[in-house]
Amino acid sequence: QLQLDESGGGLVQAGGSLRLSCLASGRTFGSAAMGWFRQTPGKEREFVAAISWWSGSSTYYADSVKGRFTISRDNAKNTVYLQMNSLKPEDTAVYYCAAETNRGIATPQIHEYDYWGQGTQVTVSS
Repeated sequence: QLQLDESGGGLVQAGGSLRLSCLASGRTFGSAAMGWFRQTPGKEREFVAAISWWSGSSTYYADSVKGRFTISRDNAKNTVYLQMNSLKPEDTAVYYCAAETNRGIATPQIHEYDYWGQGTQVTVSS
């Protein structure tokens, strides 16, 4: 079992930065791949970034955020981060943290994630 708790969302101007954190409670965090997804009203949840289970591991990004967002993890702190720079109004969404506990390999496939947080709102004003 994993419980995921996101924080760090808020209101920021275009061009600004935010860092999201996702604190996991549970014994399987260290072997789980972690992902960030986002969703806006009326749209499907979409992949943002993912990282495999080991620190310094392989990462995977959506084309829309590549070069602007960075995912990282600290297994000693049971935390995964999403550093978001050069934010754009189209980045406005609820951001969700998710865990994939079967293979531990970063994946953009939403159906492979079996634990989800409640989400944190990110609003980017123009």
